[in-house]
Amino acid sequence: MDKYVCLICGYIYDPEIGDDTQEIAPGTSFEDLPDTWVCPLCGVGKDDFEKE
Repeated sequence: MDKYVCLICGYIYDPEIGDDTQEIAPGTSFEDLPDTWVCPLCGVGKDDFEKE
């Protein structure tokens, strides 16, 4: 699974880790994140991320 980086703040979404701030389990690919998911650091949506 690919990592994705936030173009605004540089946060890296790592699917092996998930996102415990929004109850995203480890092993969840970026593509499977809900549309309501936002960057846990700066709050932007998935559209502001690109594949690392």
